[in-house]
Amino acid sequence: MKLLQTVAETQSYILFNKQNKYQVGFVPTMGALHQGHMSLVKQARQENDIVICSIFVNPIQFNNPDDLVKYPRTLEADMAMLRDAGCDAVFAPSAQEMYPVPDTTIYDFGMLDKVMEGHFRPAHFNGVAIVVRRLLEITRADSAYFGEKDFQQLTIIRKMVDMLSLPVRIISCPIVREIDGLAMSSRNQRLLPPERAVAPSLYVALQKGAAHHTKFTPAKLQQMIIADIEQIPFFKVEYVEIVDMDTLMPVSSWTESKHIIVCLAAFLGQVRLIDNIVLQR
Repeated sequence: MKLLQTVAETQSYILFNKQNKYQVGFVPTMGALHQGHMSLVKQARQENDIVICSIFVNPIQFNNPDDLVKYPRTLEADMAMLRDAGCDAVFAPSAQEMYPVPDTTIYDFGMLDKVMEGHFRPAHFNGVAIVVRRLLEITRADSAYFGEKDFQQLTIIRKMVDMLSLPVRIISCPIVREIDGLAMSSRNQRLLPPERAVAPSLYVALQKGAAHHTKFTPAKLQQMIIADIEQIPFFKVEYVEIVDMDTLMPVSSWTESKHIIVCLAAFLGQVRLIDNIVLQR
């Protein structure tokens, strides 16, 4: 497995493989990898000749500078996991390498980046779009793989690719969960033991809501999920939204859309967790 740290050597590596007509699968990450990431790599491995993964903690998508500082950086361990998962190359650039000059692009995603995460993290998705576009251009990927846990991010990336007519397939991959149901996340390692013990309750609340959702209006279901979560020690809900899967706009009835998802964010102690569950696909 190759470690690539500059744009030039990465482009050279990709060019060689493209000249051999190899299909390139790409998995963008910020490191601190877990089995959720590995599921993306393994799917990419099955569907492509070459798999490249990026490890880059993107500074321009962090609203809180403390979060950027605290984000775990575990390159050696990440490399070992990727090697075992069948990755062919890792692109791990510095911030200076990625942004030799500031990228001031402003994207217009309509309401997609203004609701839910966008409401609480302004400019976050613009930073995500900038780095993903740059990574896709560098790797010239035929297919790029993203997890459905970050559903809003996935929707926005699809929109960006469509807006810019980028020649890449965006492949969505199911959420990978711990045995107890907690969605895998790099943030989970920051949970204190008492917090980790109750963390699966987040998914339990989503499952309970999904199982009985047609008995209630979306507004009532939203209230019920919030109440279920906030009765659990250490939890504080930031948002629960029941939205159309394409527009990300709230629905007021189950007949309003054929494709409906519940998305949420909640603080468990000092750690912010997100999760979702599809109600109608």
